[in-house]
Amino acid sequence: MKRITLFAVLLPLLWGCASQGPTYAVIETQFGQMKVELYDETPLHRDNFIKLAKEGYYDSLLFHRVIQGFMIQGGDPDSRNAFPGQPLGQGGPDYTIQPEFGQLHFKGALAAARLGDNVNPNKESSGSQFYIVQGQPLDEDILNQIQQQMGIQYTPEQVQEYLQKGGYPPLDGSYTVFGRVVEGLDVLDKIAAVPTGPGDRPEEDVRMTVRIQN
Repeated sequence: MKRITLFAVLLPLLWGCASQGPTYAVIETQFGQMKVELYDETPLHRDNFIKLAKEGYYDSLLFHRVIQGFMIQGGDPDSRNAFPGQPLGQGGPDYTIQPEFGQLHFKGALAAARLGDNVNPNKESSGSQFYIVQGQPLDEDILNQIQQQMGIQYTPEQVQEYLQKGGYPPLDGSYTVFGRVVEGLDVLDKIAAVPTGPGDRPEEDVRMTVRIQN
């Protein structure tokens, strides 16, 4: 599938989106709703997510990949009318988004999915697919090992947040985090706990609708 990088496409949108405070997205599911703050520090991803949500792009799509202790993933347009057992995860609009690294994978982080490094060396994000981190509890020894292995240094505040909330730090600096769940972490946990089949797809469909709340 032909892909172009999302950059010039969003320039007019960026000029017209002077922030008047945080923008929130509400992701509704049969398990309840999650309220997500979208980060101003990642304007390309933020504005793309807002655009797609306002168009109704995400409505009736599935959380098609769920791994307890890791994350829940959705946003594949092919999932809207997918038959049981259909492999999913390859769909999306005909563009990618330049990475905007910097935010971390604490529990509840909203991040952009992407193709692997072997076919995507620039780590460009999917135009629509995203995941929400459930992650795992962490201790200082694990964080120290990750920092040494990845060559990164967390601030004391970031260490405390990982220790208090948990998350999935091995993805830091490789995938763009562009928001965080501020209400509804219990919903995240409920979705992460559903039984899954081949491809980590839930055995019973978990559908979403997404609306923007300024």
